[in-house]
Order: sequence, then structure tokens, then C-alpha cells
Amino acid sequence: MGGADLPDAIFAPLKAGSLTLRALRAADAPQLHRLVNDWEVARMLARVPFPYSLELAEDWIASTRAQIEAGTAWHLAVERDGALLGCVGLTTARDAPRHAELGYWVGRRHWGQGIGPEAAGRLARWALANLDIDVIHASVLEENKRSAAVLARIGFLEDGMAEQDFTARNARLPVRRFRAGRAELSAAREPVPVPEAPADAAPPPLAPGANLLLVAACALIDSDGRVLLARRPEGKPMAGLWEFPGGKLAPGETPEDALIRELHEELGIDVSAACLAPFAFASHPLEGKHLLMPLYLCRRWNGTPEGREGQALAWVRPNKLADYAMPPADKPLVALLRDFL
Repeated sequence: MGGADLPDAIFAPLKAGSLTLRALRAADAPQLHRLVNDWEVARMLARVPFPYSLELAEDWIASTRAQIEAGTAWHLAVERDGALLGCVGLTTARDAPRHAELGYWVGRRHWGQGIGPEAAGRLARWALANLDIDVIHASVLEENKRSAAVLARIGFLEDGMAEQDFTARNARLPVRRFRAGRAELSAAREPVPVPEAPADAAPPPLAPGANLLLVAACALIDSDGRVLLARRPEGKPMAGLWEFPGGKLAPGETPEDALIRELHEELGIDVSAACLAPFAFASHPLEGKHLLMPLYLCRRWNGTPEGREGQALAWVRPNKLADYAMPPADKPLVALLRDFL
């Protein structure tokens, strides 16, 4: 590459929130070397030796242009404000047409800033939209809960266990396999820059009133004792999951006001506050915020519920509610509702 930047004609940089994903340059070698020549980083990566020399960094960066030109791999720098934070890459599968493998790493000094999900999610969505790829795979060490949580957050689904050689450890180790296609990645919400943390970490304490997401939900109950569930349509967060109808409170709204508005907008029915009976509530951490969701019961309304936003509806017997995949906040309410009805 002779130290020259990779032209945008070869790869146009991608914006991902505050990040830029761009082709690697020869000038990135010293920063890349400092970040990846760290045991805490290298030990989690399958093909990275340790120690990792500056010469290896230079040679690898030089090879990335030919891979992009050949359409076999896209290894990109993750940059913010001119500083290299890590790398994200996508490699086409030789033995599986229309399949590819996703990987990423972030320098230890930049952990906890939401860089992983933002960069990996952006590249995966770009690849499905612009390359002849239908399925993206990824693997993480079984012990690497942080990376597993990142993949799950951007829409990847677990796809079993396997083993993989890890150069830095000189060992073959168990890995968790993940996969995602257009449906999974388009359904996932755009990542937001919140701190990454192990899946078993306790949620951080909240300042009074800060980051509190207030959502009201309603269990509509018909004359046969069935409960109405609505399925989140394509393009919305957690698309495909079933939930109790409702929505976020607008500024100045009470939960009852919000439900009256949401039920009319979403389902085309009219409900009065007198017909909304408070029943239970859910309290659940949700990607940097904390969800507080009161659930109301309603047995009387005007009109026939219909999905005005393209959502499917289902009238479900109370003992069958647990058969429907639901967001985490809704699940604890199912048992309470089933026992009550």
C-alpha cells in the first residue's frame, strides 16, 4: 500500500453513531499494534498470536486491500475522532455460498463504551444489504459472556457449540456459535452507545428519575376469558414477539391517558379510564434504561380490535399465554394473569 490511504472507491466509510468504519491504512499499524498486543484482547481472538509484533500488524493491514478488492473479506478500522478503537471484519465462507463470518475486537481501554454492538451491528446490516450474503455467522469463546451478549443484542441467535483453534493460547477450545439473517438483524433495534457488561452483571444504580422508561400495558379480556396479544411488526424492536398492547407515556400523561390513546391508535378501540383496572407492574433493566410498566385489565371497550400498525393479533386462553414468545418485561406478568383468570 506504500502508506497511502485506501481510496473510498474501494470501500466507502460507514457511519455508525459516533463511530466510523473505514478501510485500514498503513499508518494505523502502530495504534493497532498497541491495542491488540494485549493478552486480555488477544486471548479471546482465534487467529491472533501473542505477542503480536508491529511487523505482523503492518503485513496484515497490507493484505486487507487485496481482500476487499477480491470481495472475500472486509476488515475495517473502528475509528472515533481520529483515534483507532479496534477492528471489525466480515469474511465470506468458502464452503458455504451466501454465508459469511463476522468478528470484531475493541482495545481494552475502550471497553464499556458500547463500541462492539454499534460497530458489529452496522457492518452486519451493511453486508446483508450490499453483498450476496443471506446468513452471517459468528463465534465466541464459551467463557466470553461479554461478546455473546453483544451478538445477542444486535440480533444474533445461538446456533450450538463447536471447537476452534486459538493461536495465542495454543489450544483448541469450545466456542458458542451464533447466526443471523435479514429478519433477525432488521428486527433488532439500532445499537445505542451504552456500556457493555457481562451478561450476569447487576444493572447500575439509577439517579432518581433518570433513565426511567415508563410504559403502560393493557390485558384486554373478552367475554370468553381470552386475553389479546399483539405481535410486534417488522421494523420495530423485538419484532415477532408477542406483548400486551400499550406504549410509552407522553410527557404529562397518566398511564390511563396513555392507554386510552395507544389502544385507539394501535387497535382502533375506545376505552374509558373507568374500565381500566390496575393489576400488576413489571420492573426490568432495558439497555441502559430501566423499564417500569404497569399492567391494567380491561373487559369493556367500544369497537373491534384490529392491528392498525400491521401487527398480528391473537386471542389467547390464559393457560396458553406462556406458549407465546414475549419480551422479558412481559413474561413475569403472564403467570400472575394466568392465576388470576
